[in-house]
Amino acid sequence: MDLPVRPPVLPMLAKRVAEMPQGEGWIFEPKWDGFRALIFRDGPEILIQSRDEKPLNRYFPELVEVLAAALPPRIVLDSEVVVVQGQGLDFEVLQMRLHPAASRVKRLATEIPASVVFFDLLCDGDRDLRGVPFRQRRALLEERLAGVTAPLHITPATTDRALAADWFKRFEGAGLDGVMAKPAEGGYEPNKRVMLKIKHARECDCVVAGFRWHARGDRDAVGSLLLGLYDEQGRLQHVGVAASFTDAKRRELVEYLAPYRENALVDHPWQEWAEAQHPDATGRRVPGVKSRWSQGKDLSWEPLRAELVAEVGYEHMQGSRFRHTAHFRRWRDDKRPAECTYAQLEVIAPHELARIFSAGR
Repeated sequence: MDLPVRPPVLPMLAKRVAEMPQGEGWIFEPKWDGFRALIFRDGPEILIQSRDEKPLNRYFPELVEVLAAALPPRIVLDSEVVVVQGQGLDFEVLQMRLHPAASRVKRLATEIPASVVFFDLLCDGDRDLRGVPFRQRRALLEERLAGVTAPLHITPATTDRALAADWFKRFEGAGLDGVMAKPAEGGYEPNKRVMLKIKHARECDCVVAGFRWHARGDRDAVGSLLLGLYDEQGRLQHVGVAASFTDAKRRELVEYLAPYRENALVDHPWQEWAEAQHPDATGRRVPGVKSRWSQGKDLSWEPLRAELVAEVGYEHMQGSRFRHTAHFRRWRDDKRPAECTYAQLEVIAPHELARIFSAGR
């Protein structure tokens, strides 16, 4: 590609902060939960580049066609590739799009098509915009993409901190995981953490129904706790793990959990999984199964009687499970395992998402 900004380009990054920044000079946007993508177009050539510089074209053929038809002839954009399901984004379904089989990719492109949300402009024609203030890049982005329609979208943006705070409170129900704050006068700095991200931190009470040994050690330290929540049918579903313990805490947990290992398989809700350590044919959440996302890790686990309740901190949900590793906070001896249900996580999707994505779907 003969562009002023040529691939590969590492995207500009963000550092996490606890609160939205004070003072003037910030532009706020919702934080989209999808695949970060830099999109290059030079005439007939289209490249969708992932944040780690890999091409994504083959996985999203429907987007390549749309981008070729809708974008200006020479342009470089920063964006997020997302999948909209129902009233929100679904990162779990989006992951399914990265399939090695071409026939499967073609079918998924029709069954679960992706969308693109643009939020920055790096190159316009023969002009490299990386040194231009973001407020100007944003205005030019809106101008250049004024005519795009679904599945291409421009992210909402505001300088109103109160509106951004409102987005932060309400947008989690749509699968968005916080708010971005960008310096209005800042340039585009690849691979540097110059933006700010304010992400959700939630609490949840979960059943601890198993654990994994720490990778370093001889079964003398706990690596992670396996967490479960009861669904509407009363089945305990695996929702993720809690980890990030100190070495001392890992050793302490071995002793603490020992009594709950006794007769753990008697009436255990994951009994078949624990005995077989292989995928369950029903498609239910299995806590010890390898996948193409596990990178060959040993996911074998030890069952515990489903009697312990732990309070954990988490950021947001990815479908029916935690998007990232949860953080153990404390044991809840005052709470019954039966009270640990998905109901405590229910949130309402904001009307803005429906307005953004409904047209043309």
